[in-house]
Amino acid sequence: MSLPPLKRRRAPRGAGEQLRDEILDATTELLLETGHAKAVSIRSVAQRVGVTPPSIYLHFADKDALLDAVCARYFEKLDEQMQQAAADQPNAVEVLRAQGLAYVRFAMQTPELYRIATMGEGRPGSDVDTTLNSSAFQHLLNSVQALIDEGIYPPGDPTIPALQLLTAAHGVAALLISKPYLPWGDVDEFVDQTLSAACLGRVVLGLVDGDATPAQTVEWLLDRQPRERKS
Repeated sequence: MSLPPLKRRRAPRGAGEQLRDEILDATTELLLETGHAKAVSIRSVAQRVGVTPPSIYLHFADKDALLDAVCARYFEKLDEQMQQAAADQPNAVEVLRAQGLAYVRFAMQTPELYRIATMGEGRPGSDVDTTLNSSAFQHLLNSVQALIDEGIYPPGDPTIPALQLLTAAHGVAALLISKPYLPWGDVDEFVDQTLSAACLGRVVLGLVDGDATPAQTVEWLLDRQPRERKS
């Protein structure tokens, strides 16, 4: 049995943005409570807010647009967490590492929102892609550029290495969320080691010949180990 919507006082002039935020809050709450986007409807959101469904459509064309807006706001909050984690880090490498760790931790705090935001059907030019490109990914791009400027990463376009690092963080987050029963051991330690390998691997690739095979890269590294470690 569904409950009737709560009576809501008429919003004062200029309060449309407040109602929009309430709609986004209600949608987010329902996603977290139900655990799946399919369980959330325009009607259930309207009921939670205390308005009629037509009031929702004044702000969002359909359910997809509403979910897009929720995910876009999610990426804004993700970016805030990543920047807070990166603040006051001693160098560019630690900034990049902190951003990756914050990314995975934030994803694990709200797995359903993360699934919808990153693993739903993509629509180029959507609010989700626009927000990601202008916030979290842009700051990641800036961190890679800083490493290039300092000579730590090899010169070139920072876009590909930034995407590679984003892929590593996303892969770790997605597997931890979808397969929590795998033998991860200490999760924080696993995440840190995996992302550190991704960050520092780029340094190694910049030191060896760009055409070197993995076997040649290993040989190059072994040749540079201290003699006592070889024996």
